[in-house]
Amino acid sequence: MQDRRTARLTRFIHTVFAMERDLIVGGQAVMEGVMMRTPSAYAIACRKQNGEIVTKAERLPKWSDKYKWLNTPVLRGGATLIQTMALGIKALNFSAEIYENDQKEQKETVKEKLLGSQMVAVEGRTDEEFLKAPAKISMPEDSRTKKAGRSASAVGSIIFALAFNILLFVVAPLILTNVAFIAFGWAEAPLIPADAVWWQTTYAYIWETKPHSWIAFNLVDGIIRMFFFVLMIYSMSFLRDIRRVFEYHGAEHKTVFAWEKGMDLTPENADKQRRQHPRCGTSFLMVVMLISLVLFSVITFEQTWLNLVVRIALMPLVAGLSYEVIHARPIFPMFQPQLGSEVPQIW
Repeated sequence: MQDRRTARLTRFIHTVFAMERDLIVGGQAVMEGVMMRTPSAYAIACRKQNGEIVTKAERLPKWSDKYKWLNTPVLRGGATLIQTMALGIKALNFSAEIYENDQKEQKETVKEKLLGSQMVAVEGRTDEEFLKAPAKISMPEDSRTKKAGRSASAVGSIIFALAFNILLFVVAPLILTNVAFIAFGWAEAPLIPADAVWWQTTYAYIWETKPHSWIAFNLVDGIIRMFFFVLMIYSMSFLRDIRRVFEYHGAEHKTVFAWEKGMDLTPENADKQRRQHPRCGTSFLMVVMLISLVLFSVITFEQTWLNLVVRIALMPLVAGLSYEVIHARPIFPMFQPQLGSEVPQIW
């Protein structure tokens, strides 16, 4: 009887762990650490210079669980992208705070050691007040003010990120394509007065878009967009701090692979896994580039500003379709950063 109860309990435990292994786990790299997320919670782990691991974990249900209409195909992609971006910035801000505090602690430790080595005996002083040093008192910061400041910082970071991406991947490719088509004679040249100043010439080149072939125009626009993306990833890899983040990015991929294979989460098991994961956000961005190339090909407005407005308005649709594509069939692992060959010991 006892053996049967033990067997049932064992099967139940195995079933629970099997269900846990089916959880889709993702994450991202942060400063000296990683953020890992399941569909309903997330956790952040950051390493300090002394080896201490600072962690934070909270529940974070998907918006589609609370608002069922956001679970509609295509719409869920845009909602997931916005929530993921907000969580990513929140995780980065947390890791940055840990990093800054750690740097301050290290400086204070060095300063204390330096002051300790410079202490000397003073003779001939009987005044007890002589050895008393002024003290700096820091009043505790109001937690509500601090929380409000973090929220404002996160909102500002999201707005800046969106504006930067729109400028780099929508505005710049469109204007460059238009200028290039006019220069090579593939579009109608603007009428420029003989006495025009530089800003009038610039205005004439970017105000209207009149290519001989809209298909070719939008194709070149998409190629320039993808070139900017690859160039940005490649050039950032030469920055020491960014390269360090990329290494944690590779560690995060290896950890997810180990989890999905049902292996114990140890540095040894993670180190055996591949760096490239098919659900990587870099793959998602490349799919976004390809989907936008297809959707934008139907835009044929001659006014540049109207062309830009329609492209920006279509971005939620592009994100939603890209989400459905990458979750239906993971693709494009070859476009992920070839970094992270070293797995920082974050356990």
